[in-house]
Amino acid sequence: MTDPPRAARWLPAGILLADGGMGTSLVDRGVPLGACFEALNADDPALVEDIHRSFIDAGSRIVLTNTFGANRFALARAGSAPRVTELNRRGVEIARRAADGRVLVAGSVGPLRVRLAPLGRVGRAQAREAYEEQIAALADGSDAIAIETQSDLNEAEQAILAARDVTDLPLMVTFTFARDDRTLMGHTPEQVAERLVSLGPDAIGVNCGEGPAQALRVIRAMRPLAEGTPLIARPNAGGPQQVGGRYLYPATAEYFAEHARLLASEGVVIIGGCCGTNPTHLEAMAAAAGTTRHTRPTIVAVAQAQPTAPAPGAPSELRAKLAAGRFVVAVEVEPPRGFSTADTLAAAATAFEAGADVINVADSPMARLRMSPWAVCRLIQESIGVETILHFPTRGRNLLRIQGDLLGVHALGVRDLFVCLGDPVVVGDYPGGTDNIDLTPTGLLRLITESFNEGRDQAGASIGAPTRFFVGCAVNPNAGDLERECRLLGRKVAAGAGFALSQPIYSAEALVTLRATYERCVGELTVPILAGVLPLVSSRHAEFLHNEVQGMEIPERVRDGLRKAGDRAESYGLQMAVELACSLPGVAAGSYLVPQFRRFDLIAEIVEAVRAAERGTRAG
Repeated sequence: MTDPPRAARWLPAGILLADGGMGTSLVDRGVPLGACFEALNADDPALVEDIHRSFIDAGSRIVLTNTFGANRFALARAGSAPRVTELNRRGVEIARRAADGRVLVAGSVGPLRVRLAPLGRVGRAQAREAYEEQIAALADGSDAIAIETQSDLNEAEQAILAARDVTDLPLMVTFTFARDDRTLMGHTPEQVAERLVSLGPDAIGVNCGEGPAQALRVIRAMRPLAEGTPLIARPNAGGPQQVGGRYLYPATAEYFAEHARLLASEGVVIIGGCCGTNPTHLEAMAAAAGTTRHTRPTIVAVAQAQPTAPAPGAPSELRAKLAAGRFVVAVEVEPPRGFSTADTLAAAATAFEAGADVINVADSPMARLRMSPWAVCRLIQESIGVETILHFPTRGRNLLRIQGDLLGVHALGVRDLFVCLGDPVVVGDYPGGTDNIDLTPTGLLRLITESFNEGRDQAGASIGAPTRFFVGCAVNPNAGDLERECRLLGRKVAAGAGFALSQPIYSAEALVTLRATYERCVGELTVPILAGVLPLVSSRHAEFLHNEVQGMEIPERVRDGLRKAGDRAESYGLQMAVELACSLPGVAAGSYLVPQFRRFDLIAEIVEAVRAAERGTRAG
């Protein structure tokens, strides 16, 4: 709950006008988009001060320091992690000089630009420590702390707790929203307002985003839940548009002025601008809203090059890596239950940054409703720039739909397919649904490799040009009848399978036995196998998989070890997975990591261990 007397200590009567976009102002003055804006506090303080003065002269009565990305994680990307204290203190000094006692100075604190566990590698305690370090440096000389452009409520909570640990300065917290008026993590304005009020900052609201009209919608949604907490609105000058390598913001000063009046009528007490707003916007807002005025400094890293999905004619990178003998690491993600993909993209990015080569996208695992995996593959490839393997079950698809789906998938730039039977609908959300199977996985492999990749459909009609699919199949080294499993794998290889993904194993010996059996029953095993690695997190987890999941077999020695590990079971399970994954080169062509309970932080540990072992082998 907000404490009105506390707010009254620093909020004057009427409306406080904040400043505009520090980051875009720096770019307008010739600073490259990819530069570390915060380093300018030491390298070109006169430029930063001049921008502050331009906003103050336009009517701003609170300016944000040029410290938006001056935390240890964001600065590490620019090789400046040791400069956290220096750059934050210099940012405050520059803003103080420009303010010259006439206006308030707020220490700007942006997001850490890392993902918190379990979707990322950074724990809450680490996040809080990073925020404490930055805010402590800003507190000496600032009149308030502005935690801004947040999109994750869990991260924002750590920032707020950190601020309360190191200072009693007034605290402003603002979130940014995507085009659907939700944060990138899927939170609504109402959810944000309710959670923030419970954490007790002195003012809350919205900044950045898609422009003034969106800010007005968000404020109207937040206000009933704000419970008297002062509201802030600092929108971008419209949604950014990329033109000729630059980001342009379309909203005019007149448009901003009209929305300033509307925001004021909604009870917003701090009004300003974010990316793309300049002194002209602020002058118009000041005149329209009859303000005393406000600000926002740096900009999110809009300068990063945007990866693109493979062109329709592009070949499979996975095929090339396997052919070159690279040990490939694949990581599985599940599509979301709703339409927000933020968590899924964050998980995929964590795996990719740790060193994964390819992301597997499951198709309605356990026959439960999920977003189309095609869309997820496309978004991962487009947003993150990493190749994907689309799981393509035959169950529930008739022959016509299968072929139409293949054409659509290829047009979206997806090249790698994992053909499987799929889970029966009776085990999932819609047990009465259709469960027909027109093609077996072996039949689908043959359709893709002998028809589609030759430029024709199943009936022999032309599809215009050959597809370039690289197709994989499943293999179970734990099968009770391993000879039968090997003969089935042999038929899949004969039908065109270019790689295989195995069920999770818990010893490299399982693959040695599989290979020996295959060579005895079928012949030389030429198809590359990516061995399944599923880290166990507890004894109960292992017993469930062993006893209730078809195709899973957890050896007694593993289950016994987890039982004996007790409270250390998670660490024990992770160590087993790391040791297994690092033992696979030379036995398997790669590893196929399957996270449990969305623990992508554990998966990243395994990927990094594999890559570190590879570097050690090369160095030796």
